[in-house]
Amino acid sequence: MADKKEVMQHKEGDGLIRVFRAFAVLALVAGVAFFVYSNTFSSDAGHPFKLGLDLAGGSQLVYQADVTDVNASDVPALMNVLREVIERRINVFGVSEPNVQVERGSVVSGGEPAERLVVELPGVTDVENAISEIGRTPLLEFKLVDQEVMAAQESAAALQANASSSATATSGKAVISNVKVGGELVSDMEPYIDTGLTGRYLKSAALEFSGNQRGSLANEPIVSIVFNDEGAELFAKITRENTGENLAIFLDGELISAPRINEAITGGKAVISGGFDPEEARDLAQNLNFGALPVAIELVNTQTIGAALGGSALHAGIMAGVIGFLILSVFMVLWYRLPGVIAVVALAIYIVLMLALFQLIPVVMTAAGIAGFILSVGLAVDANVLIAERMKEELRAGKGTHEAIADGFSRAWLAIRDSNIAHIIAASVLFWFGTSLIKGFALVFGLGVVVSMLSAITISRTLLIALPINATTKVGRFLMGSGFSR
Repeated sequence: MADKKEVMQHKEGDGLIRVFRAFAVLALVAGVAFFVYSNTFSSDAGHPFKLGLDLAGGSQLVYQADVTDVNASDVPALMNVLREVIERRINVFGVSEPNVQVERGSVVSGGEPAERLVVELPGVTDVENAISEIGRTPLLEFKLVDQEVMAAQESAAALQANASSSATATSGKAVISNVKVGGELVSDMEPYIDTGLTGRYLKSAALEFSGNQRGSLANEPIVSIVFNDEGAELFAKITRENTGENLAIFLDGELISAPRINEAITGGKAVISGGFDPEEARDLAQNLNFGALPVAIELVNTQTIGAALGGSALHAGIMAGVIGFLILSVFMVLWYRLPGVIAVVALAIYIVLMLALFQLIPVVMTAAGIAGFILSVGLAVDANVLIAERMKEELRAGKGTHEAIADGFSRAWLAIRDSNIAHIIAASVLFWFGTSLIKGFALVFGLGVVVSMLSAITISRTLLIALPINATTKVGRFLMGSGFSR
């Protein structure tokens, strides 16, 4: 009798532990649900949902970067620098929640190899205004002057001018226009030599006044620039190896100035002077600080989505999710009864956890992302279906309720694991090779698969084993059964 009493006490203790774990899970989920609620409906939410253009409305600008002269190994780092520069540039103009992504077209993704920058501006529906808000981001370049080519071109230009002013040399004009030096047309020769030093290496720029600085007028507005460590090293090398030469400074392909290099310049500091007035120099310094581009970019595509259209798409996505959840819930409760009820509760918890992740990461929600989320909900239900069917088999074999639940979960785990791994691989491939739209779907779907697997194995099991159900009774057999018959 004593042994039997100890067994009963042990079982009661285990039951209390199981109930405590279930309440702990529910309390934790309640906290997460409050977090989601407060960040959804509060005006000063710290972690609001981040909606994409197709849901919030706004403008999308697609720029293509010219990386023809960049080593292939340097392109990824260069595009990241470009993205950061554009982000800083947009932030200066106060555009809320901008999204700047690097996108590479390839044979796999259905386009030709090209480096693109996708700029999304939520709430900005005027494309022209969006472009003006980004502003004209300058391309800063430093090039050495090829004195021989420059002299040859100046001589050819002088001859051309003399021929044009002559009233008699009608046949000489054609000859002069085809002047060659070293077998190459003078007009085709490039008088500037690329040094590789661009705005990519720029650290800061500031408006200053020259004072009595050599080569500048007194109190002339100039722009003082400072390079980063890599740029300072490159600038010192250029000035050291080309002392006595002229270093031309280009802004958006336009020659600003070409000062003479008198000595090696260390420290990574330089000066841009070009007859600016104070306002021009200030604007240039600001543009260089927030938008000095490492490579030239070209606007290749624009897209505008109105707020009303975006709101309609968001409403349709939410309605699809709610209807899908209700249909799945009705099916699970009617077919799997008590395990179905637990599955619905676990499914609701899964949705809360996913919404919290969307706010914390944060994930940019798009219509494609909502589709991925709804699809992951179906996978979460699929895991619970496998578990319920395995439990039913164990109960038919004559096992007790809690033993059948434990064995059902352990036997269903292998199938759930393999299925979810396959889905994660598919999501990873889509994210790696897809465009921005496909990446949104893949990211949400992949996160959903991982969270659904954890919720099905842990949350559903914790809640189910906490229930004091005896499957040997008539009521217990009904609650743990399945189908529409008794």
